[in-house]
Amino acid sequence: MSVKNLKISKLTPTIGAELSGIDLNGELDAATLDAIYGALIDNLVIFFRDQDLSPAAHLRFTRSFGEPEPPHPIYPHVDEFENIVVLANDAETPPDTDGWHADVTFKPNPPFASILSARHVPECGGDTMWANMYAAYDALPAGMKADLADLQAVHDMGDFRNNFATGPDAGEKLTRAHGRFGSAVHPVVMHHPVTERPFLYVNEGFTQHIVGLTARQSRRLIGYLLDHMNRPEYQVRFRWQNNSLAMWDNRVTQHYAVADYLPAYRCMHRVTVVNDRRADANVTLAKAG
Repeated sequence: MSVKNLKISKLTPTIGAELSGIDLNGELDAATLDAIYGALIDNLVIFFRDQDLSPAAHLRFTRSFGEPEPPHPIYPHVDEFENIVVLANDAETPPDTDGWHADVTFKPNPPFASILSARHVPECGGDTMWANMYAAYDALPAGMKADLADLQAVHDMGDFRNNFATGPDAGEKLTRAHGRFGSAVHPVVMHHPVTERPFLYVNEGFTQHIVGLTARQSRRLIGYLLDHMNRPEYQVRFRWQNNSLAMWDNRVTQHYAVADYLPAYRCMHRVTVVNDRRADANVTLAKAG
């Protein structure tokens, strides 16, 4: 499949583009894969329609950008494909991704990207939204940017507590879970490894405390930043169809899976990309030079 067939259509001026003209089940040449990567860096989240990906093709496409994440600690996986997470929800198994978050920021090195394939979507509802954290940072007052420049924040398992905080031994289960998942400390303002642009790195799912502040001060500042981020001008909302696919840069976006479709059934397959192979290669070349 040649790059000359690839068409890129922006969905908003700030974030999101739809790519067409290629079949992700087929063999993509290096130029096409580089063009897809470039569209991702430029638009932060990219979408494809009518891509009935086999699990093998899903993983092959993932590996063209970096290594897939090991099996998820909470969610189930596709049979015989442990790197492909199954996100299946209905009235009996409601989702836990209906809040703004970047994936697993409680890890010291959160993943580069995720690639999500819609296997079964409800007749209506079940959209996903993404938000641009460059734009959120750029819109901050200059004084706030200066105040945030050297701050760090603690991230932990956040909403995943709900999976352990039940039963007579809930306290022990939570303690073990905290030991298993751990915590991470990240700058409140990060710089993208490819563009070098600054962006906000605080999310409601996992960011718990601003280092050096009291609990009250931390809650107020995190609350201010979360309110500031939640503006339609920074967002794109995607209406899924069966066999649609989304890929997003987890470093500089947050996403929110809208849980308005219950009791209907919704099933997605997701592969998370641990490392950015192209960015890593550029860093290696720069050091060698």
